[in-house]
Amino acid sequence: MPDTPIILGIESSCDDTAAAVVVGGELRANVVSSQDVHGDYGGVVPELASRDHQRLIVPVVAQALNEASIAREDLDAIAVTYGPGLAGSLLVGLSFAKAYALGLGIPLVGINHLEGHIYSVFIEGRPAFPYLCLVVSGGHTQLVHVDDGFALALLGQTRDDAAGEAFDKVAKLLDLGYPGGPTIDRLAQQGDPDFHRFPRTRPDPDGYEFSFSGLKTSVLYYLNAFSEEERIHFLDDHLADLCASFQQAIIDVLVDALRRGVRETGVKDVAVVGGVSANTGLRAAAEALVEEEGITLHLPPLKYCMDNAAMIAVTAHYKLAAGRTSPLSLTAQPSLALG
Repeated sequence: MPDTPIILGIESSCDDTAAAVVVGGELRANVVSSQDVHGDYGGVVPELASRDHQRLIVPVVAQALNEASIAREDLDAIAVTYGPGLAGSLLVGLSFAKAYALGLGIPLVGINHLEGHIYSVFIEGRPAFPYLCLVVSGGHTQLVHVDDGFALALLGQTRDDAAGEAFDKVAKLLDLGYPGGPTIDRLAQQGDPDFHRFPRTRPDPDGYEFSFSGLKTSVLYYLNAFSEEERIHFLDDHLADLCASFQQAIIDVLVDALRRGVRETGVKDVAVVGGVSANTGLRAAAEALVEEEGITLHLPPLKYCMDNAAMIAVTAHYKLAAGRTSPLSLTAQPSLALG
């Protein structure tokens, strides 16, 4: 294996078809094709997602290689997400990657999607080990202790809804469309986060477990207290305030866990990753911890917060350097856990 391996990364765990190329760990191309078909359904439809992946994966990979000015014969390895995610979506990317690796006679590197998010801060930076990583996305909310050698220790995770899932469900209650997180964030910037205090649920006050299902239900009960006509007038006047109050409840829980993690572990490098790490309120609250706790904060650029193949390819660069490859018998694992 050369000192500067050329790696093609493929990500298709949900509704984004993505391919990226890294050379010696440096990103040369990152292409993401997002599917618009799911908006009418209020969420991702697995069958439609897998069909779109089949249609898009060949042109997306071709575009990534073209933008990187790399011929497929120059590739040294293929990296691909094999879980967690939607079974059909994972199968499209994994099957393509295995065939590509077999045809070219080069190694396959299977990547856990969550690992990809955790190491997304290496695309344009390099945290010092060990570091604490808060993973916040539509499907996962986890606090992870990350050490050298891909040593990942899960400190805590959500017991029900993930933070991003709560955003989308509340957005649906408010008829804000899908995905709802960005819309709530935009409205929250115009509202008063102290307008109403929603509950900050902590299933284990002394640990790092999360729970956001009750918060979603609390918003529902709050809205149900109004008659239909009252609710219309209330949302006309206070939609931004409601979004700000709801969002602040999520941020408070996430940042509290992060703060306690820093104090109890003594780790001073901290990362916040995943789709919800693009939330402006969460980023500002995490930035406030820098002075409060004397930490070094690592946030991926916004374009690497959402699902992308750059994080898959960069993670594979370090896996390949450690001699970690995968057999062609690798299977899709929709419920793949960390570790």
